[in-house]
Amino acid sequence: MPSSDPLPPKESALFRKILKCYEMKQYKNGLKLAKQILSNPKFTEHGETLAMKGLTLNCLGRKDEAYEHVRRGLRNDLKSHVCWHVYGLLQRSDKKYDEAIKCYRNALKWEKDNIQILRDLSLLQIQMRDLEGYRETRHQLFKLRPSQHASWIGFAMSYHLLGDYETAMNILETFLSSQTMDTFDYKHSELLLYQNNVIQEAGNYEQALQHLKDCGAQILDKLAVQESMGALCLKLERHEEAVPIYKELIERNPDNTEYYRKLMEARKLSDSNELIEAYRAMQEEYPQSFCARRLPLDIATGDTFKTLVDEHLRRNLRKGVPPLFVNLRSLYRDAEKVKIIGKLVECYYQNLISSGYFSAEDAANADVRKEPASALLWTMYYLAQHYDYLRESEKALDFINAAIEHTPTLIELFVTKGRIYKHAGDVLEAVKWLDEAQSLDTADRYINSKCAKYMLRANQIKEAEEICAKFTREGVSAMENLNEMQCMWFQTECALAYQRLEKWGDALKKCHEIDRHFSEIIEDQFDFHTYCMRKMTLRSYVGLLRLEDVLRRHPFYFKAAKCAIEVYLRLFDKPLAAESAVEELDIENLPAPELKKLRNKQRKAQKKKAEQENAQSKENQKKEQHSKKQLYQDGDPEAPQLDELIPEKLARPEDPLEKAIEFLKPLQQLAKDNIETHLMAFEIYLRRNKLLLMLQSLKRARKIDPNNAILHSCIVRFYRVLEQRLASTDNVVDPSVRIVIDRERENLFRGQPDAIALNDAYLKANRDSSDAVYEVAKIMYTLDEKRRDEAITAMANIVSNQKVPLEKATKLYLLLKSEYFGQCDKELKTFKQMCQKRYPLAVVFADVTATPITTLTTTQSSNADNNQTTVTDSGSSRCVVMTTSEQTFGKQPALADKTSKKQKNGPEIKAN
Repeated sequence: MPSSDPLPPKESALFRKILKCYEMKQYKNGLKLAKQILSNPKFTEHGETLAMKGLTLNCLGRKDEAYEHVRRGLRNDLKSHVCWHVYGLLQRSDKKYDEAIKCYRNALKWEKDNIQILRDLSLLQIQMRDLEGYRETRHQLFKLRPSQHASWIGFAMSYHLLGDYETAMNILETFLSSQTMDTFDYKHSELLLYQNNVIQEAGNYEQALQHLKDCGAQILDKLAVQESMGALCLKLERHEEAVPIYKELIERNPDNTEYYRKLMEARKLSDSNELIEAYRAMQEEYPQSFCARRLPLDIATGDTFKTLVDEHLRRNLRKGVPPLFVNLRSLYRDAEKVKIIGKLVECYYQNLISSGYFSAEDAANADVRKEPASALLWTMYYLAQHYDYLRESEKALDFINAAIEHTPTLIELFVTKGRIYKHAGDVLEAVKWLDEAQSLDTADRYINSKCAKYMLRANQIKEAEEICAKFTREGVSAMENLNEMQCMWFQTECALAYQRLEKWGDALKKCHEIDRHFSEIIEDQFDFHTYCMRKMTLRSYVGLLRLEDVLRRHPFYFKAAKCAIEVYLRLFDKPLAAESAVEELDIENLPAPELKKLRNKQRKAQKKKAEQENAQSKENQKKEQHSKKQLYQDGDPEAPQLDELIPEKLARPEDPLEKAIEFLKPLQQLAKDNIETHLMAFEIYLRRNKLLLMLQSLKRARKIDPNNAILHSCIVRFYRVLEQRLASTDNVVDPSVRIVIDRERENLFRGQPDAIALNDAYLKANRDSSDAVYEVAKIMYTLDEKRRDEAITAMANIVSNQKVPLEKATKLYLLLKSEYFGQCDKELKTFKQMCQKRYPLAVVFADVTATPITTLTTTQSSNADNNQTTVTDSGSSRCVVMTTSEQTFGKQPALADKTSKKQKNGPEIKAN
C-alpha cells in the first residue's frame, strides 16, 4: 500500500537513501539526509521521515529524542506502516515486546503482506511463546514466499511446537520430496534428523526406525543415527537388533556407561550373576575401559563384591588415580559395602608399610612384583577420604598428615585436608589449607576457585575477591568482572556470606545480579531464532526453546531466590532504621569526648564518601563514553539502562513482601516439586495474613513430604493464627473462607483437638529425628513455657543417644545459646561438653571461641580498620587478639596444639 503522505521524486529518492544508510549503519549520513527533507517547509512534519530520523537517533544512543521524533511522525501519519514498524522497533530495543507486537499488528493493517514486518512479528511471537500467533504469522510468510527453505521450516516448526505432529510431519515430507539433490550436505542431514525427532515425539517409533534405515545414508551424524536406532529398537522390544548397535557404540566409546546399560538391557540380562559375567567378558574385550570394571560393583554383593572391588582398588591404587574415592562414593550408600572397602584398604595400608605388597599372599609369591612407592601414598589418600566421609575426622587427619609427610608437593592432599577440617567444623583451618594448596600451583583455576569458595564460606569476602583476581581481567575490579562473566557460583556464595554477616543490602545486590543474569540469558535467545533457522540446527534450537522455558528451575536461581526471600522476610520483621536516625540516636547517648571523636570520624567518612562518589562518577562517564563508542561501531539499538543496584537502597525496600513474591513466583511455577518453595510461600503469606494462600502452600508442601519438620512447625503456627482470627471481632474471617478451611481442617491437623496435642503427637512419631526435635522443642516452649525443661531434655537426648550430624548438633546448640528458652547456662554447659566429646575439632563447641560470632567458626571484629579477630577463652579470663593473617596461617591456640601433637604420631590401625 503506498504512503498516505507521498513525497515528490526528489525527496522520495532522499528517503530511500535514508533507508539504505540505516541498513549500512551510516547513521550520521542518514541524519543529514533526513535534515534535507525536513528543512523543506512543505515536509517539516512528514511522518515517515520523522520516524526514520528517530530510529537513526536511537541507534546513536539518543533515546529521548528518538521517541519524540517517532511519536511525532506517528501522530502526523497514523496510516503509515513505516511509522508503526519503526515504533515497534523502538519498543523492541527497550525489551517491551508486548507493545512492539501491538505496533507490528497495526503496521500490518496498512501493509498486510510486508515480509519484513511479518518476520519481525514472528520473532517476537516465538520469543514471547505466543505459539498460536506464531503459527498464523509463519503461515502468512509461507504463502508469500513458498520457494524459500526458511518458510517451510518455520511453518513446520510452528505446528511441532504446538504439538500438532501430524501436520508438521506432512509439511516436512512435502518439502523434502520437492528437493532434488545430488549430494547431501550438513543442513539436509540435520533436517532429516529433525524430521525423525518429530516422528518420535508423535509416538510413531516404528515409522521413526524405518525412516532412519531409509535415510541413514544421507545423514552425516552417524553417532546420532546409531543412538536413535538403538533406543528405538529397545522401545519396540527388538532386542536382537539393538545388541549389534550397542556393541558398535561401545567399540566407538568404551567409557560411556549408558551404552553398557543399554547393551545389558538388549541382551535381556537381569540376574546379577549373569550381568557380572557379561561385564567380565567386556573387561577382556576392552581391557582399558574403566566403565567395564566399575559398573559390576553396583550389582555385586557379598564375596563377589569383595573380589571385584579388591581388583578395582588394587589396579587404581597402583596406577595412582586421584578421583578413585569420588568414583566409588556412590557405593557408600550400602553399609555392608562400606565395611568391605574399609577393611580391604586398611589391610593394604598395613601390608604396604610392613612388606611393600597389598597382601601377605602377594609377599609370599615370588612371581608378584613389589608395589610402587606411590601405592602407599594413594592408599593413605583414599583412607583419609574414606574416614572423612564417615565423619571420623581425627582418623582422616592422621592419614592425610602422613600422606603429606610422604609427598609434601601433591596438591590434592592439601585440598583434602581442607575438606576434612571443613566437615569437622573448622572453616578457618580449612581455608588455611586450601590457600596452601593454591599457592603450590597458582595457575590452576580449579584450585583457585575452590580456595575462593572456602574463603566465602568463612565470610572472608575481600580475600576471596583477591584470590579470584588472579584470573580476572586487568584494570577492572574482580567483583565487577565476575559479574560480567556471569560467575554465579561466586555471586551465590557471596550473597550467603553477606547474609550471615547481616549485610542485607549487599546480599540482596548479589541476588538481584543473579536474577539479571537469568533475564539476560532469556533475552539472548532472541539472536538464535533466525540463526538456527538459517543454519538448520533445528534439534538444538528446539532444545534451547524448551530449556529457556524452565531456565529458572536451575539450582543457582533457586539458591539466590531463597537467599533474597529470607533477607526480605528479615527486613519485614525487623526493618532497618534510616541512617540519619541511627546517627542522631548515637549522638544523644554519647559523652562529650566520644562525641568529638565521632564528629571527626563522620567528617572523615563524609570526605571519603565524596571522593568515592567523585571517582564513581568519573568511572561512569568513562563507561558511558566507551558504550557509546561501541554502539556507534556496532550499530545496535541501545539496550535499556537497568537501575543501579545500591545496597543501602535495597536494604530499605518500601514493601519487602512484594519484593519477596517477585522471587517466589518463578519458583512456584518451575520448582513446585521442592518443598522449600511452598514453605517460603507460607512464610510470606503468613506475614500478609492471607489464610487461603497459607492453606494452599501447606497443602502443596504436604503432598511432597507430609512428615517434614518445618512443615509441622508451619501447620502449628497456622493453627494458632487461625484460632486467633476466629476469636477476633475486629478481623473477622469471611464465611466462604471459613467453609474452605473447615473442609481441610480435619486432614491438616490430623484430628488433634489443639496445637499442643498436635505437637506432642508429632514428637511421639518422630522422636529419633533431630530436625523434628528441633522444631518440636521450639513449638513446645512457645505454646507452654512451663515445659521448658522437657523441650531442652528432648534436644539433649537426641544428641546423646544418636550419631547426629555436626550441622544439626550445631543448630540445636545455637538455639540453646540464643536464649530462646531464656537463661539456661547449666543445660548449655552440659550440652556443650557432650558435643565437645562427640565433635572434638568443631570450633563452635570449643572453649576457645571467636566473638562476636558471625559463623560457626570465626568472627571478624567490627573494627574494620585494624582487621582483627578477638579470641577469648571461656575457661579463664585470658583474651588474645589475633590479626587475620595470624588466625589464617598461624597456630590455633590450645585446640590446635592438642590436635597437632596427636597427629605427629602418625596413623595407627588395629589389626582386624
